[in-house]
Amino acid sequence: MDSKNWTETIKPKGKLLSLNLNEVWKYRDLIVLFVKRDFVSVYKQTVLGPLWYIIQPVITTITFTIVFGNFAEISTDGLPPTLFYMAGVVPWGYFSSSLNRTSNTFTENSGIFGKVYFPRLTVPFSIIFSNLISFFIQFALLTAFITYYHFAENAFRFELTANIIFLPILVLVMGIFSLGLGLIVSSLTTKYKDFKFLLTFGIQLFMYATPVIYPLSEVPERFKSIIMYNPMVGIIENFKNILLKQGEFDFNSFTYSLTITIIVFILGGLIFSKTERSFIDTI
Repeated sequence: MDSKNWTETIKPKGKLLSLNLNEVWKYRDLIVLFVKRDFVSVYKQTVLGPLWYIIQPVITTITFTIVFGNFAEISTDGLPPTLFYMAGVVPWGYFSSSLNRTSNTFTENSGIFGKVYFPRLTVPFSIIFSNLISFFIQFALLTAFITYYHFAENAFRFELTANIIFLPILVLVMGIFSLGLGLIVSSLTTKYKDFKFLLTFGIQLFMYATPVIYPLSEVPERFKSIIMYNPMVGIIENFKNILLKQGEFDFNSFTYSLTITIIVFILGGLIFSKTERSFIDTI
C-alpha cells in the first residue's frame, strides 16, 4: 500500500527527555473543551455562580485590610490599604489556584487517563487557561478599584507608562511557573500522598515569603537577600510596581524569575512525562 494513503501511523513512545509539546498543540481543541468544562463546573450548582470569582478576592482583601492593615498596622508604602492588598491578592490567587489544581492532575483524572489516550499535559494546560479567565475577571475588578481611587481619592494617582507592556508577560510567567511546580507535585503525589496534604500549608507559607501582604521595602536588609531567591517576589513586586507605581520595574528580579520559571517548567514536564507512563499502577 502506498504510504500516502495511510491514515494512522504507529510510532514508538517519545524519548525520555521529551515534553511532547507538539502533540499537545495537535490536541488544542481538547484543551478548549477542558477549559469550558473547568470554567462551568467550578461553581456549578451554587447560588451565586460566577459571582464567586469577584466575591473571593473582595473578602480576602477586606480580611487582609482589617488584620494586617488595621490590627497589625503593616505599612503599605503610603498606598490605600484596600488597593494595596487587592493588587497582591489578584495575581497570587491566580498562582495559588493554578498550582493547587494542577498538582491534582493525576489523582483527579485517573479515571479518564485509564480509559482513553490523549496527551496528559492537556489537562494541566487547560487548568492554567481556565484560571486565566477568572484572573481576567478579578483583574477587571482591580482595575475598577484603581479607577475609583484615582478619581475619588487623593492618596493615589495612576500613571500609564511603557512598563504596562510587561503585565501580560508577568501573568504568562506566573502561569508557567505554577504549571511547572504543579507538574512536579502531581508526579510526586502518585507515590507519596503526603504531598497532597502538605501542599495547602506550603502555598500558605509561600505567600508569607512573597510580598503580598507587605511591601518589599519593609523587609529588613539582612532578610531581603534571602527572600529575593523566591521567584514569585520579582513577579508580584513588579506587578504592583506597574499598577501602583510602588517603586520601579526591576529587570534583574524579572530576569531571575523568568530563568527559574523556565527551569522549573522543563523539569516539571520531564518528570510528568516519565510519571505518566506508569502512574496508573501506583495511584
